[in-house]
Amino acid sequence: MLGRLRGWQRRYWGERSKAERVELQSVVTWNATIWVFPLSWLLPPITVGLHRHPGALALGALLIAVGLLQCLVACRLTRPALDHYLGRSELHARAHRGPALLLALALALLVTLVALGRLNGPTSRMVLGAVLVSFGMTYALTVPVAVFLRRAAALSALLMVVLLLAHPSGLGAAATALAVAFATAFTLLAARCGAWTLAVLWEAERGREIQARLAVAEERLRFGRDLHDVLGRNLSVISLKSELAVQLARRGRPEAVEQMIEVQRIAQESQREVRAVVRGYREADLGAELAGAQGVLEAAGIGCEVRAEPAGLPAGVQSALGWVVREATTNVLRHGDARRCAVGLAVREGVVVLTVENDGVRSAATGTSGGSGLAGLRERLAAVGGTLAADVAGEDGFRLVAEVPLPEGTPLSDEVPRAAREVSDVTS
Repeated sequence: MLGRLRGWQRRYWGERSKAERVELQSVVTWNATIWVFPLSWLLPPITVGLHRHPGALALGALLIAVGLLQCLVACRLTRPALDHYLGRSELHARAHRGPALLLALALALLVTLVALGRLNGPTSRMVLGAVLVSFGMTYALTVPVAVFLRRAAALSALLMVVLLLAHPSGLGAAATALAVAFATAFTLLAARCGAWTLAVLWEAERGREIQARLAVAEERLRFGRDLHDVLGRNLSVISLKSELAVQLARRGRPEAVEQMIEVQRIAQESQREVRAVVRGYREADLGAELAGAQGVLEAAGIGCEVRAEPAGLPAGVQSALGWVVREATTNVLRHGDARRCAVGLAVREGVVVLTVENDGVRSAATGTSGGSGLAGLRERLAAVGGTLAADVAGEDGFRLVAEVPLPEGTPLSDEVPRAAREVSDVTS
């Protein structure tokens, strides 16, 4: 049973992004709200308040059936109405025709029961609020606020007149206006404000995606500029010397060979410079990755503690561990619901140990343990003789441990052992 619950959590909750989780929670809350009012304000008052009269009981049963049907139709319309509000799709013009007819039928039954004297004042206002909330929860998402308020005011005035004709009472008319005002305010606050919060959240999500794309585009531009700086001058020189060699060769001058030798030398030098640029582009600097990870996580509202000083580590070790930090940070942002993250670096008996630990939902944190991201990290670490371990830590934690052996005779500065002892105390 526990395994099924975890599987359900992983499938329907853990694999969703934060925005998708908030949206799912909002939709569930709206659907529950749609059912709460009829079940508490419609069903009990009618079943208890009606007198034992066959006609009144039949009308009451019909009103209950219409109210429950209102809930079913409103729940089916909740998701399309939300998509319409968020701009994902257009809602059909006739989508509210069925709910409006059900609302009119429920109001007609309510007025009939009041006119027959089978429902007293407080009970009729509770029933009125229930049927209006069921309709307004979805209607408030599809029309402008001003239009919603005008139509609510017009409906309030109409109901006041009809109920006054059915049961003359100034106090009853005021109570009817208050019931309509309550239903109007509640539906606007519950539906409209929640949908506005979702719209802001999705806008922020799209902003983060655009920011990530811009960062990739900027990195590509930087790489292109570096290649242009390296190859531009050399290619111009090669072009000029090749043209000069052609002219000398046509004249039978022996200097043409010297010019082609120079062209060959410049071409080989360009190849070495391009390799150096690509190598620097592919390698990840551990210090820069640690600082970037801390900045990105804290900007996302995740507390990040970094206790590591990569000074003195070989470039190959730093590059491999830098990729671990980069992938681990990506996993925390994308797949977890973390509030804190700790990064530690330690040197133990000639082995550099990098530990990244975060809290969050277990299923979300381990969602990438078998994915291509961690598999790629294992390949990078294997190239320098390292290993990677990923496992849960506690009830809702996740720990990533990378170990890379140091080459024999590697000189380390005093800062690395000192930082290693501090991190060892924290992670042990």
